[in-house]
Amino acid sequence: MSDMNDSLFPEFTAPTQPAPASSPAEVSVLNQPLAELLRPRSLDEVIGQQQLLGPGMPLRNAFESGRLHSMILWGPPGVGKTTLARLMAQAFDAHFITISAVLGGVKDIREAVERAQSVVAQGRRTVVFVDEVHRFNKSQQDAFLPHVESGLFTFIGATTENPSFEINSALLSRAQVYVLKSLSDEELRQLVAKAQATEFFPVELDEGAIDTLVGYADGDARRLLNLLEQAASAALAAKTQKLSSEFIQKALTLNARRFDKGGDNFYDQISALHKSVRGSNPDAALYWFCRMLDGGADARYLSRRIVRMAWEDIGLADPRAMQIANDAAATFERLGSPEGDLALAQAVIYLAVAAKSNAGYKAFNEVRAFVKQDKSREVPVHLRNAPTSLMKELGHGHAYRYAHDEPHAYAAGETYLPAGLESQRWYEPVPRGLEGKISEKLAFLRRLDEEAGAAPEASAD
Repeated sequence: MSDMNDSLFPEFTAPTQPAPASSPAEVSVLNQPLAELLRPRSLDEVIGQQQLLGPGMPLRNAFESGRLHSMILWGPPGVGKTTLARLMAQAFDAHFITISAVLGGVKDIREAVERAQSVVAQGRRTVVFVDEVHRFNKSQQDAFLPHVESGLFTFIGATTENPSFEINSALLSRAQVYVLKSLSDEELRQLVAKAQATEFFPVELDEGAIDTLVGYADGDARRLLNLLEQAASAALAAKTQKLSSEFIQKALTLNARRFDKGGDNFYDQISALHKSVRGSNPDAALYWFCRMLDGGADARYLSRRIVRMAWEDIGLADPRAMQIANDAAATFERLGSPEGDLALAQAVIYLAVAAKSNAGYKAFNEVRAFVKQDKSREVPVHLRNAPTSLMKELGHGHAYRYAHDEPHAYAAGETYLPAGLESQRWYEPVPRGLEGKISEKLAFLRRLDEEAGAAPEASAD
């Protein structure tokens, strides 16, 4: 199944007399898009999305209910959003209007409204399909609201971006969101088999060729169909009928895996990388790091994120992690890609296996939040600066105990926080890595405080 919009795949009408050509197969490859040949004419012909289209599933129920409703189809490219919108209009015998949010604007919306009003006058319903609806700004999206509410037309939007962030809440509240998924390898193989079963596909693919095409399609049916068309054209040019994986890789330009550098796919993968490091799984962390590089992620962004991981999730449990992360980022700046990628990869591995602690991160956030809502407290007099005689006369710095002159270089029982906050313990080190030693040190200092007859916050060296 493929997204097939009017601009990419115009309606095809077979000629009554085929144009002269060297072979019937060549005519079919050059004149009729494979995507048009395989366009599903009914719901049962759709490949994939069984979580929505299977028996008893939400979209299947919507088709069979007899009640047409507005919806947002959210999913990656090439998973059938446009096809489903067309089939929905067909199932309800509704007039189908397509608007591209990439190319269109207010003028196109106004024209769609006028066409819908004309169709309603004829006693027929209208479906307005907006492809890449997230490209419309707020005012453009708002322009649909009164007509959706009045029932002039049914609105169907297609988007590759998270509707929660990209679609106006008012419009989103009036539409059901359906989440479409990338096609599985098995579903893509079904699409290949469907193409090979047509009399128009002129070449044979061995298993290796199919594996290669399915792998590079990366869940995108439209990409797979484009690759099949390219393969067929290359085979005709090479005057061969059977294609191997080796032929495919030599003859076709096989791009990197699908990767949206600014959308959900990007943030999902960086989230998976960060969580794999936090979860101490070096293999998973390295996998997601390489996936992002393969997809075209900016390695400088990754290096910054790696440094952030070191401070947030490892902290003082292993201070070497921060040094290694910074050194890896500096190495990448010096060497660039691909040589510098290795430094970042090894930093990812180290961070994954390092002892973990977010104690410093938590303490910082808690104290920052406390200070933001707390009143302005005075600095204790004995901690104040006393550079002048007047300040000394006022008691600034009086009775301050110089820690280096005390046993263990610690002024047991001394207070360092403002009045009323002496017993705070925001920083609680974990019993892992270096922080285990820090925890033992703080426990020792607190015992000294207790012996001194007080229990204030203890300060480490």
